Amino acid sequence: MADHNDLGKKGEQLAIDFLLENNYTILETNYRYLKAEVDIIAQKEDVLVAIEVKTRTSNYFGNPQDFVNPKKIKLLLSAIDNYVVERDLDVEVRFDIIAIITNKKQTIIEHLKDAFLHF
Repeated sequence: MADHNDLGKKGEQLAIDFLLENNYTILETNYRYLKAEVDIIAQKEDVLVAIEVKTRTSNYFGNPQDFVNPKKIKLLLSAIDNYVVERDLDVEVRFDIIAIITNKKQTIIEHLKDAFLHF
């Protein structure tokens, strides 16, 4: 497996651990719909949260969250819409990004709630 795949898997596990520590219930990981994949679908109280995890070893080329582009957002919106319809859910939906920088020296986790409001 390529190094970037290993880093991505590590980041997703760090994000899951972070969410569990903050009282989120993990409903799905790597939920796929057509060409879209939602890294984590979680719930906190009565809010369904779709979470995109971005992991980097440094912010040299920009912050991890800067790599979520409008095309990716559109795909995530369609996937979570399908998830809600498929399960006939009546919930508030929020889109978050968990940005992680992890290397030999440190691990920094930033949870950006309602992240797509800024695009």
